Amino acid sequence: MLIHLVCCRTTTHSVVCVLQRFRFCGDLDCPDWVLAEISTLAKISSVKMKLLCAQVLKDLLGEGIDYDKVGKLTADAKFESGDIKATVAVLSFILSSAAKHDVDSESLSSELQQLGLPKEHATGLCKSYEDKHSALQDKLRDTSLRLRRLDSVSWRIDYTLSSSELREVNEPLVHLKLQTQGTEPGSSDTTVVSISPDKFRVLLTELKQAQAMMNALQ
Repeated sequence: MLIHLVCCRTTTHSVVCVLQRFRFCGDLDCPDWVLAEISTLAKISSVKMKLLCAQVLKDLLGEGIDYDKVGKLTADAKFESGDIKATVAVLSFILSSAAKHDVDSESLSSELQQLGLPKEHATGLCKSYEDKHSALQDKLRDTSLRLRRLDSVSWRIDYTLSSSELREVNEPLVHLKLQTQGTEPGSSDTTVVSISPDKFRVLLTELKQAQAMMNALQ
């Protein structure tokens, strides 16, 4: 954690403001909403905190989260639906942000304790984080700044020879059907595009240029 001293001058006197910077937040101040939820995390036992972290890490790694288990783990604390969602959100932020900024588990534990999280809770969280640190970083590299993966492409060309509904026959149309991975695990989205032959040739040329540029970077 970095501490910056800033002199704030008012009309009557100067005040020294202490700004705390945390490594797991990218050397920025901890977001207010995260700070507010630290007390919520403290209501859970340290053992259940570690089990909750395991569920959140599964979700971050793309394996999905079992909300039934999460509900049972927070039952003793009498969490309502909003508390459960907030708990998952703050754990997700802490774990993913720490991995993103390559913070070691010892430093993360120290910073969380400075924010008010009990030592036993911080230790349990950081043990789970340390176990999945490398896998979490690999997952973040795979998903950062990337569009959804393209699963399949199909196409067809329609050409109307004659029609009683048209005064003149139009040029052929190229229909593209793109299948991409959905936002939810196992789901998919379909996009259908219809373009003229001229626009298709432009699209194909630009895609080839983009592919050549990407190949040159490898």
